Amino acid sequence: MLKLEDIKSVYFVGVGGIGMSAIARFFKYEGLNVAGYDRVSTVLTRELQDEGIDIHYEDDIKQIALNYHDKQSTLVVYTPAIPDDHTELNYFLNKGFDVRKRAAVLGLISTGMNSVCVAGTHGKTTISSLTSHLYKQSTVGCNAFLGGIINNYKTNFLHDANSSYVVLEADEFDRSFLQLHPYLALISAMDADHLDIYGDAESLQDAFHEFITKIEAGGVLLCKAGLPVDDVNDDIEIFTYSIDQKADFTAVNLKLVDGLHQFDLKSPFGMIKGLKMGVPGLINAENAVGAIGLALLGGVEDDEIRASLPSFEGIRRRFQYRIKSPELVLIDDYAHHPEEINATYKSVKAIYPKQKLTAVFQPHLFSRTKDFADGFASSLDQFDRILLLDIYPARELPIEGVNSAMIAERMKNSKVEVVSKSELFEAIIQENNEVILTLGAGDIDKEVPILEEKLLQFISNK
Repeated sequence: MLKLEDIKSVYFVGVGGIGMSAIARFFKYEGLNVAGYDRVSTVLTRELQDEGIDIHYEDDIKQIALNYHDKQSTLVVYTPAIPDDHTELNYFLNKGFDVRKRAAVLGLISTGMNSVCVAGTHGKTTISSLTSHLYKQSTVGCNAFLGGIINNYKTNFLHDANSSYVVLEADEFDRSFLQLHPYLALISAMDADHLDIYGDAESLQDAFHEFITKIEAGGVLLCKAGLPVDDVNDDIEIFTYSIDQKADFTAVNLKLVDGLHQFDLKSPFGMIKGLKMGVPGLINAENAVGAIGLALLGGVEDDEIRASLPSFEGIRRRFQYRIKSPELVLIDDYAHHPEEINATYKSVKAIYPKQKLTAVFQPHLFSRTKDFADGFASSLDQFDRILLLDIYPARELPIEGVNSAMIAERMKNSKVEVVSKSELFEAIIQENNEVILTLGAGDIDKEVPILEEKLLQFISNK
């Protein structure tokens, strides 16, 4: 196995993944040769190319530059989403290269640092990004490898040579987070998900308990109130957070002012008054309580938090306004699990209680759709109108009988329709629209700017 100081070149199989790209940016920042393969060109891969990272889009060994064929100095990083029969990946494996999963490389990079690891089936990208912002805007500082693009910095990688802290998004998919060794850790949720990997909810919960055992002796776990984490690791201190339950870190005097929440924070360290959010959504206020808890535990001062919290501009595709006008509101969100859709609905309804809400949802993965069809139906039923796109397969092959129509068939709301991407705009404008949400973790993100442009043109011609 290569040591960090021996690596001269790093090749990424699946470089366009949000977690992979952060590591690619790190190695490029360190002055190493960085290149990779991805299946399709995206906004993110084009940004990486603009930053000097060589990327190609065919699974072809001939397109790998010569300096990445030296196994004595080349580290190969791959995402578990890559299929087993991938030609390039198997070339490196068969030739005896040092080939590691993304999470193992994060573990390698973060060794010797104070790792702040944010885990949970929902909310981890927002919490880890906001945590990074609070640290970054303080004298503590931080490095960060994130699962989303922070709008403030236009990147998912932050570097600070003077800080010993590194904020990591601890992903439960493929048990990746078990490669990490946190100093501070947060768990936001343990809802059933990734059942294609874990089989059942109990096995997923067991993995989270194993993650807790990875926390360093003398470290701290901050978890959402009500999660079953007691007696898992006797060598750490455990705190809880919540927005509406009794907890160690909690919001009090919560109110909505001009579409943004304000609150005071009660914590074991005292009260911080006059906190103001910079991004909308009740769920983000709760995420902020967790992030502020991690910041306080890491030594960030009250006044620094009060100053930096309202300046957080959010994350690309996390409750992101695309149109905000008197005629129409368009919000784009990554929600791809029933509980995430519930949280997004609750947040939007609090801001727009009297407006008609239309949801455009693209299911992500055949297996997830099959496992949670009833949950998706229930969560989407809350909207006034629902347009379902075809399932985005990602790494999966189709499952017979599993499609978007199976969600529609389970819904009680009669205002539901399955449409293709090419039919989407025309379907939307068949009725009067006030607030539209685009939801999903697939390639719906490519449709959003197209839809935004068409809707802006439509309302300007009214």
